[in-house]
Amino acid sequence: MAELGTCLVDGQETHFLPVSDRGLQYGDGLFETIAWIDGRAPLLDRHWQRLEHGCERLALTLPERVRVESEFERVAAGLRRAVLKLIVTRCGSERGYRFAAGAGSRRIVSSGPWPDRPEHWYRDGVAVRVCSTRLSSQPLLAGLKTLGRLEQVMARAEWQGDEYYDGLMLEADGKLVCATMNNIFLVRDSKLLTPELSRCGVAGVMRAEVMEVASAAGIDIECRNIDAGELADCDELMLTNAISGILPVSRIDTRPLPVGPTTRRLQSLANARFQLR
Repeated sequence: MAELGTCLVDGQETHFLPVSDRGLQYGDGLFETIAWIDGRAPLLDRHWQRLEHGCERLALTLPERVRVESEFERVAAGLRRAVLKLIVTRCGSERGYRFAAGAGSRRIVSSGPWPDRPEHWYRDGVAVRVCSTRLSSQPLLAGLKTLGRLEQVMARAEWQGDEYYDGLMLEADGKLVCATMNNIFLVRDSKLLTPELSRCGVAGVMRAEVMEVASAAGIDIECRNIDAGELADCDELMLTNAISGILPVSRIDTRPLPVGPTTRRLQSLANARFQLR
């Protein structure tokens, strides 16, 4: 997160961590990136649900929500819009992978600036490319937002400059999973499709909201395995995350795509609900 603002570590203002921190040493932890708008985090319930699930899966002590919400207010004080980040790492200073049963957790809460995303991205769409870096299959961690993001880091290193907004990532077997920093939805024959994430990928909070909004609006939606080849004949493609909301895709590598009616409808419904723009 660029231009890190106020940062609290276990409630104390600091930008420093002990070198023994297990999040630093082993990636032993989880994180959430949260939109703060007009004094509230509109998707916080979704974020907290995912964090609870992740802490249970990793046997990681869940922070107290009341305390975390109070710290959100501290780091976002005076900011109309901000990007908040909550990191939870496992306590323990002994060397080695083993952790003590019942070890506590460390919480890191910080604020950063709201990103400047041009309006024409939402109107005209953005370009994406298919990455050669593949995602590893690990059902134990699938869906969680763990600290280990090296696959995404290496995928993003495949291009420089601003020609592409994001890169699409596949599993080793060629199944479509996500983009480096977004979930993805395809439209084919008026049906909304999104990859199922039981083997890898992050189950995004905006992805869950879009699925709920689409279902309530009567849009036919299916979550399933999607072959990369289906990108060649999809009618629409969109990216979703908790900060940008819904971004249409206007080009996949060299293939142009229209910004279609399903994308437009979902953008309108989501913006009315969350006001991320």
